[in-house]
Order: sequence, then C-alpha cells, then structure tokens
Amino acid sequence: MNVKTLHLFNPEHDIALATNLTNFTAPHAARQLADDLGFLPALWAADGDGVLVSDEDYARKALRRFRRGSHMQVAEPLWVTPHTLATTDVEAIEPWGWDAALRSRLVRYGARQALLPSLDMLDEVRLLSHRDTARRLLSALRMEGTVGESFLCTAEEAVEAVRRDYSHIVLKAPWSSSGRGIRFVSGPLSDHQRGWLANLLRQQGAVMAEPYYNKVKDFGMEFEADGRGGVRYLGLSLFHTTNGAYTGNVLATEAEKRRMLGRYISLDLLDAVCQRIVDNIRLGSYHGPFGIDMMVVNGTTDKVQSSQFKVQSSKSNVLHPCVELNLRRTMGHVALALSPDDDDLRKVMRVHYDGTIYRLRTMSLTIEH
Repeated sequence: MNVKTLHLFNPEHDIALATNLTNFTAPHAARQLADDLGFLPALWAADGDGVLVSDEDYARKALRRFRRGSHMQVAEPLWVTPHTLATTDVEAIEPWGWDAALRSRLVRYGARQALLPSLDMLDEVRLLSHRDTARRLLSALRMEGTVGESFLCTAEEAVEAVRRDYSHIVLKAPWSSSGRGIRFVSGPLSDHQRGWLANLLRQQGAVMAEPYYNKVKDFGMEFEADGRGGVRYLGLSLFHTTNGAYTGNVLATEAEKRRMLGRYISLDLLDAVCQRIVDNIRLGSYHGPFGIDMMVVNGTTDKVQSSQFKVQSSKSNVLHPCVELNLRRTMGHVALALSPDDDDLRKVMRVHYDGTIYRLRTMSLTIEH
C-alpha cells in the first residue's frame, strides 16, 4: 500500500514534552482519547493519505458514526496500524505534534528513519514549545488596544515579587497539557501551592507568572509554518474552555466568525495582530501547524494594569494577543477542516465523554456567541 502522508492523532503530546522521555507511557485518559478519536485526521487528510490507528475496524466504525451524527461528507482514508506500518510505502508523516516519545514509538513500529525528525529538531520543537516563547512573542505583539504581561520565574522569591505587584496571578508550568499545570493565586502562597511550585521548579526549572485578567471571550488564530521562516494564516478559532480545559469549538465561515468576534473587539486590531504574528514569529526549522490562543479582556472592572500599559477604559474591551502558543495541530485546526460554506449555518463541535467513550459531536448553534 502506498500512502502520500501518514497522519496520526497523539493527544498526549503536551504531556510527552513535559516529561521529555523517549520511553513514555501516557496517562490512561490520554491513551483512551487517542484510541477513541484516532480517526480524527481523516477530517483533514487528502486523497491518498493514510491515518495511523491502533485498531482499523474501530476507527472505521467511529468515522462512520461521526458521519451519521454530523451529516458531513468525509472521505475514507487509507488505514494503517502499528503492525502494517513497516510494510507500507509512506512518503511523509504528520502527527498531531512531534516529540521524542512519538519518534521512539514510530521507530519501534518500523517507520523509516528518513521520515522522522532528528533528535536536534525535536529538541528545538520542545524548546520552542516552552511557554517562554509565548512570553517573548507577546512583547512583539503589544500595540494600542492590547494588554498582557508574563514573567519567567526561576525561584519562589521571583513569584512572590510578581504577586506583590498584582492582587491575583496565574502560575503556569513551562510545559503542560490543556487545563493542567496551572494554578490561580490570590494572596500569599498556601503551603499546598508552595509544594506544587517547589516540585515544578525542580522538574522544569521555571514557572510562568502572569496577571489574572477578567476574560470576556476565548478565541485563537491558527497558522502553518513552512520550516523556512514563512508563516501562513489559516483562520480564526472560536472555542470554549472550562477551568482552562478545552470544551468545544464554533463551526462557521470565516466571515461569520469575524462578525461574531467583532461584537467584542475591533476587527482592524485583530488584523493588525495577525499580520504582526506573521511578520515577527520565529519558529526555526519547525514545519507544520500551530495555534495562538488569545482572549478579549474586560477593561471596566479590576482595571487591567501593567508596568508597560495602563488600560482604564470605561467602555471598550482590550485584547490579550498571546495567552498560549501551541506548536502542534489544535482543535481549532480540526474546526477549520469542518467549517461550513454557508454564512447562515453555524454549529458547535465538542469532544464528549459519556463515562466509557470519547466521541466527537457537532450540533446546531442556536444561541448567539
């Protein structure tokens, strides 16, 4: 069997980056998510592409179930399993995200070394995935109408200094998966928070400390890097989170998403930020999709202040242009692959867990977002 590009869904990628182990065993929930939604790359795979799954029959049935529930036409990909990879003629491999653990796993499956990134490249990806990259990009994106600060702290004393400047802060592990590795701090650090911080500093060497902002709206921008310094904008991602964890994406045309987001923030500002990202982001030899999470911030309560900017607008919102940088494919990219062509058609895409299985669902969006 000949496969142009072999895609695979490895949602444990962020956790693998944090551990930085080649022999890495993902938590049970991540393994189940990978198995239950292993068909996911079929949603963006091109003709002649393949999808690597643990169980071909299960993936085929899961894709068929998604087709029925969403009423979307999704072509059947070429299915590849760990047992058949070595005998499959593959031209390229594109996972959800590259990390050392995945490379090691693909070697065990029999993938050709020429298709895999070098260890130096994987080190570069991991370094760029450190949240300090987002901090540095944030500095380049600051302009009128934006807000946002982030501090790299390598000791508890540095965290305390940030806390003294802000009444409420957010601590983030340099590498962590969605909704994990984040602590909200208001007032002096508790003993539990000190223990978490000490352990994090020992394992990852630093922590990011950021002011807490009064969020109005989550969204993101999705891009693709060509590995030679070029970056292409792909579209907006309007998503929802609960306690920092992803819960769903809006499926709509780009024009409709811009209209929806324009209720909260200036579209001219969004376009200016997008162009500055394309012009300023530096991702070395990284080739593949990436996303930047942003948020609209309310400037009317708990006045958004920083040493760089003092936003005290009584009416307008402001933009935080770089909350997170995800150097991998995101659920926003998945939503783009499912975007409708009709401006009047709006849906929401959610990953639902019923206690036994993860399912990808789409349903009509009947309320204004």
